[in-house]
Amino acid sequence: MLNGNSLAQIGKQQFSGLLRYMAMLALALLVFALVLLIFGKNPAQAYADIFSSTIGSAYGLSEVLVKVIPLVLCALAVLLPARIGLVNVGGEGQLYMGALLATWGALAVGDSLPAVIGIPLMIILGFVGGGLWAAIPAFLRAKGWLNETISTLLLNYVAVLWVNFFVFGPFKDPESANFPQSVLFADSVRLPFIGSSRVHFGLVLGLIALVVLYFVLKKTRWGYEMRAIGGNPEAARRHGLPITRYILVTMFIAGGLAGLAGMGEVMAIQGRLRPGFSPGYGYMGFLISWLALHNPLGVVVMSFLIAIIALGGDTLQITQGMPFSSVNVLMSLILFIVLGKFFNNMSFGWPKWEAK
Repeated sequence: MLNGNSLAQIGKQQFSGLLRYMAMLALALLVFALVLLIFGKNPAQAYADIFSSTIGSAYGLSEVLVKVIPLVLCALAVLLPARIGLVNVGGEGQLYMGALLATWGALAVGDSLPAVIGIPLMIILGFVGGGLWAAIPAFLRAKGWLNETISTLLLNYVAVLWVNFFVFGPFKDPESANFPQSVLFADSVRLPFIGSSRVHFGLVLGLIALVVLYFVLKKTRWGYEMRAIGGNPEAARRHGLPITRYILVTMFIAGGLAGLAGMGEVMAIQGRLRPGFSPGYGYMGFLISWLALHNPLGVVVMSFLIAIIALGGDTLQITQGMPFSSVNVLMSLILFIVLGKFFNNMSFGWPKWEAK
């Protein structure tokens, strides 16, 4: 049992860790401010513009939440395999395939189903589409034929090509002329919006996934065995843990989460399937999971931050004349500084605690 001193020590460690994280983010913002100065821009005004256009208004905050939805789901798609030592870089491809299978279902049923059946069906198809796509590298990894980092990354490009093939071919709206896109989906299969904003039911799905994963990873035998496999797979194998099964199931669920992100984009935000409908949510999800150190609660915070930065790119284009790609510089700086652990040796007033 922990005594008062132990709890106080843990609290100090957590607070010190929070301060280190804040210092890392502050350093990234400072370096990016120098980049803005080099281009002759006013950093203070740029950051003020980003704030006012995102969390500075009700509309801006709702648009941040719109981006948080796919970011959280794609980050969880990276977090879950990381618990057993797998690196899933394929969130983007899994997102695309979830959207593709959901599109097939939406076009197949049209408006023949009531919303109470059509919407759950789209959710299932989105999950299965992403899950099956992730099962390919999972099988190759389980057999020892190909590293999942390489296979998931390469399959991203294949998934994009598949979507383009269907959008330019079988799924193309005959009335769209030279603009490739599917027909508009029936309302009975589209995810409902929350209130008058563009925030949709995918937010509820993301929160459910977050709570379930947190509980499973922290409170169940499955989560314990996943940590054992990730910590020492050889020892886990000797103790009889079914590593192959864990690889297949974990990657399927992870791909399904990314597939839900894709399904939400086409079934709510877009209303139809278009090429390039994702601005890179899968890759940003990978960034978020690593920034959060694969912590479910940290994923929420980092998703919110990255969503603000991503929306800030549009603002910098309009108000500062900066290219949209400039936000990628800021994201890269944050990743470099956080993973580089520049402040790990700083205790912020308390001696650094080490386990004996």
